[in-house]
Amino acid sequence: MCGIIGYIGERKACEVIVKGLKRLEYRGYDSVGVVTEEKGKLYVKKGVGSVDEVVEKLKLLEMPGKRGVGHTRWATHGVPNDINAHPQRDCTGKIALVHNGIIENFAELKEELIRKGHRFESDTDTEVIAHLIEEELKSSGNFEDALRRALLKLKGSFALGVVYTEEPDRLYFVRNESPLVLGIGKGEMFAASDVPAFLEYTNKVVFLDDMEYAIVTKNSWVVKRLETGEKVEKEIRTIDWTLEMAEKSGFPHFMLKEIFEQPRVLRDAIHGNAKVVSEVAREIADYDKIFIVAMGTSYHAALVGKYLFQRLAKKVPIVEDASEFRYEFEDLVDENSLVIAITQSGETADTLAAMKLAKRKGAKVLAIVNVVGSMATRIADLTLYTHAGPEIGVAATKTYTTQLAVLTMLAIELARILKTENRERLDELEEDLRKLPGLVEEILKMNESLLELAKDLKEKRDFFYIGRGIGVPTALEGALKLKEISYIHAEGLSAGELKHGPLALIEEGVPVVAVAPNGKTFDKMLSNIEEAKARGAYIISLGSSERLREVSDVFIEMPKLNELLTPIPYIVPLQLLAYHLAVLRGNNPDKPRNLAKSVTVE
Repeated sequence: MCGIIGYIGERKACEVIVKGLKRLEYRGYDSVGVVTEEKGKLYVKKGVGSVDEVVEKLKLLEMPGKRGVGHTRWATHGVPNDINAHPQRDCTGKIALVHNGIIENFAELKEELIRKGHRFESDTDTEVIAHLIEEELKSSGNFEDALRRALLKLKGSFALGVVYTEEPDRLYFVRNESPLVLGIGKGEMFAASDVPAFLEYTNKVVFLDDMEYAIVTKNSWVVKRLETGEKVEKEIRTIDWTLEMAEKSGFPHFMLKEIFEQPRVLRDAIHGNAKVVSEVAREIADYDKIFIVAMGTSYHAALVGKYLFQRLAKKVPIVEDASEFRYEFEDLVDENSLVIAITQSGETADTLAAMKLAKRKGAKVLAIVNVVGSMATRIADLTLYTHAGPEIGVAATKTYTTQLAVLTMLAIELARILKTENRERLDELEEDLRKLPGLVEEILKMNESLLELAKDLKEKRDFFYIGRGIGVPTALEGALKLKEISYIHAEGLSAGELKHGPLALIEEGVPVVAVAPNGKTFDKMLSNIEEAKARGAYIISLGSSERLREVSDVFIEMPKLNELLTPIPYIVPLQLLAYHLAVLRGNNPDKPRNLAKSVTVE
């Protein structure tokens, strides 16, 4: 979604802002804009295109001033064009702001402002905010008060960065249901949608909560409640991510770098949760009414969690898209419910909405999150961190496998507490889990052979990914990875579903990727593969059985493991295959079209 970066200090603001915008590109965008201020005058430049294109075309690095805000826009109201790009201004030209979110009542507000004589240039909901502040300023005379009164009239989500010419020593930043974090420097202050935007300059941060605003000068900051204007005491947190962690480290793309980081981050996830997971398990062990909510890749992790809970802890969770949860389960969630929310960013709008509903209904809420201090962690009663570090590529890789590691640990610990599994078997699973980072390192050595396979497949138009049991989520995730970055049509499904319709689409040469670890459904899986092969499918299989090798056109040999642990290593070759197919087809896997890293609007 949209990215925001703000700066005030002694540096040239445009340079800090442009660097920040480059580091926010992963969020997805269609246009770029910057406003700086010097000697009471606003300088605004904005246009459609990439950061590099707009910087070159509009000479953004020549803008004067030591304070300003910048923006990468993901269109929601108004087509992507230069006029609709942010910043947006009021009639006087004294107020400029950037916005991430959606204002649900902008049409009524705009109509009212037009009746009062305001002139609008864009089709955006954002411009309404600037004019609304201008209107409130007429009766207030105090900008902070006018800002508060204006924003309290908005319905929807908004993160804002605001510049006002008449107050040359400060900037304003606001958060409501869209992420925003302050960066605390020495003689300078920053604000951004995400920490990597300013991590080069400071690792001291303050996370804003919903309905809070910040006033920052180069030497001070204060956070207040939007409803009352009362000061809020906030903790300064230290981020242990380095700037290098958020850079490519010599890899051609962030996605490939992050795939290769998986051995390290899996170790971090396992070690980082060794103690806390048992505490969390004790807190939730008595709940039988369990919901797991997530979106996208995190939803596939939730499906793996379902199988783990069923097999080990003998708990049967309901897994639901967070976007549907509020509407389908509103009357079913209560104080006897446990809601587990899985979200990489901790800012996914649909997942946060599901969590808030659960809290209103009195449910216990556990968040499995990557980003420390994110909104999900502040809503939840309990939190388990995945410790994956910053993930810049839009397609989730290392954050998925670390989610799986955390879910596996949690299921094992629940089974231990509830005595639903043999202790020796649980100890063996736990020991094998600790070996997975090393196994993933070995699997990454397949990179070159998977590149060669991708060269053979790059002209294919359709792929099918099939699995049984706990292999189904891996099939779904493999298909998602392929379609979101290579733009090849791919379907993931249970192999048992083939004969109920999809088999009609199988013809000569169509790739069928079979996720087939040894386990309770392996023989059934072999039969499903044979059905596809008999109709001309090109079988690419992942497994450890010689019987599987015999029926495969391409056999990707995987380590022999308990099938409950296979989702982590088995997804890695599918991530690499998708990556290479995307690059071979001329796509940038870090920035797939029409997609964003964090979906912070519903």
